[in-house]
Amino acid sequence: MTTVNEWGDGAGRRPAAVPAGRRGATRIADRVVAKVAAQAAREAVGPLPPDAGSPSATVAVRPHARTPSPGGPPVDAAHVRVHLELGYPTDIGARCHEVRRHVAERVGALVGMEVPEVVVQVERLHLAPAPGRAQGRTR
Repeated sequence: MTTVNEWGDGAGRRPAAVPAGRRGATRIADRVVAKVAAQAAREAVGPLPPDAGSPSATVAVRPHARTPSPGGPPVDAAHVRVHLELGYPTDIGARCHEVRRHVAERVGALVGMEVPEVVVQVERLHLAPAPGRAQGRTR
């Protein structure tokens, strides 16, 4: 009786390693990366005012010039733009910094792409009502 391994040769030998350039590549759609980035922005922003919209993201994925190792496939780079609304008053700069950091970290970890830039665009600020004051127009 002959044992056949997963490559189908009866001798149990492994085939020669296929060079990285010939193995193929996994392509992750831009919209998938955008969904990951939007979710990461939601995680970083924290609780928002009830009338605030949920963060959204747009992504442009481009091949990156740097390769992870000599002879390895090129690494894709995700250029992310996040649109969000924030409550006010708040430290806008610190919150945007946290969104940039968290989005770059999560996209890199979950999708395996480099994130050289995350642009945070604050679309709207929502004024938080002062305790004990009637809501209305602020002058």
